[in-house]
Amino acid sequence: MTPYPISVNPNVSFTEAVDFMAERGFGNLIISDGTIPKGILTEREILRAVALSKDTSELKVGDIGFQPYVKITPGHTILDASKTMISKKSRLLVFDDDKLVGIITASDMLRAFRKTSLTPTLDEVASTNIIKCQWSDTILDAVKILHEKKVGSVIIDNMKGYGIFTERDLLVCVLANNVDLNGQVGGYSSSPLTVAELGIKGNEAASVMAAQNIKRLGLIKEGKLVGIVTARDIVDAYQSDQITNPWSEQIGG
Repeated sequence: MTPYPISVNPNVSFTEAVDFMAERGFGNLIISDGTIPKGILTEREILRAVALSKDTSELKVGDIGFQPYVKITPGHTILDASKTMISKKSRLLVFDDDKLVGIITASDMLRAFRKTSLTPTLDEVASTNIIKCQWSDTILDAVKILHEKKVGSVIIDNMKGYGIFTERDLLVCVLANNVDLNGQVGGYSSSPLTVAELGIKGNEAASVMAAQNIKRLGLIKEGKLVGIVTARDIVDAYQSDQITNPWSEQIGG
């Protein structure tokens, strides 16, 4: 659990929110104009705003929408939280009585999963549909592909060692630095892509991703990129393994 997440008013400007998130390394902001949160601003909403808007300079946070959330308590187990995250397809906010005390993200789950000896397979959750861009494609082209395909990353095809452009790269490398969206996406991607051999188990993948603070891991077979597994995919793998999963640690513990 990430304790006491930051809240902002819906009237805060899009630019202010982007700069705040980039400077502090946040992937989420709670949107609230009182004591009860309205929702959660994520990198996905920022991506959508850029893909659909010709000019974001006049936008307010409240204009671009936000993710719904599910309320849980510090007494929920990590397994219960992971099942809720996947089944509800929602972010999780932790409330102690009526007080917001934390947020649970897929990255938080990774840090917990790497402490367990459970080893779920990733075969059923990893994606083999690899979306690609060329180095010379514009940033805006890549953003529109991400939005249309409803994915959080694209592989930069003609880069040595593979490159990846993600929602986080858009936030931190592009928007926070006022980069022209007509620039070449390859120059603002992350390289080399962190990879592991196809067949890596869930706890091993969680350890690699948590240690490197990444949310996507490339899967290779005989030196070729054949899939991508995300932090949320790993959450899915753990909650799917519930029949044999004895894990009952509480999220507030």
